[in-house]
Amino acid sequence: MRRQITGLHAADRCVADEIPDGVFLVRVQRIQHHWQAQKPYFTVRLEIPEPRRFAGHSISSRLYCNPKALWKLNWFLRDFGYDTDLLGRDEVDEKVLIGLEGVVKVSHVVINGTSLHRFDGFARSAQWEELSPGNLTGSEVAS
Repeated sequence: MRRQITGLHAADRCVADEIPDGVFLVRVQRIQHHWQAQKPYFTVRLEIPEPRRFAGHSISSRLYCNPKALWKLNWFLRDFGYDTDLLGRDEVDEKVLIGLEGVVKVSHVVINGTSLHRFDGFARSAQWEELSPGNLTGSEVAS
């Protein structure tokens, strides 16, 4: 049986290449914990509402939760407005994270020939206006 799927031929572009390095206002769409003995991690999918030209796109990456990387997970949780009582008890409730907003700085890294997103920094969503690409000078955008 044959099926006509409109747009299939154009879907071979790598999604990671569609989202450039930069700063984005994002909303947590999905988060899932994965257990590995040496490096447990969360897979995080973030939906982009701003800048508008990327609205509707998603960014996925990992946040590791081994002892050396807990600082980054903590930074993410604090800046996205995660419940301070839960954080104080060292608890991460995946359901509570869905819908939280913040700002993320994204870059790309190539591992084994695959382009992946890397979360380089976070900020509160209230800082979006001052951090948005339209409000940064050329030297700030490049760094």
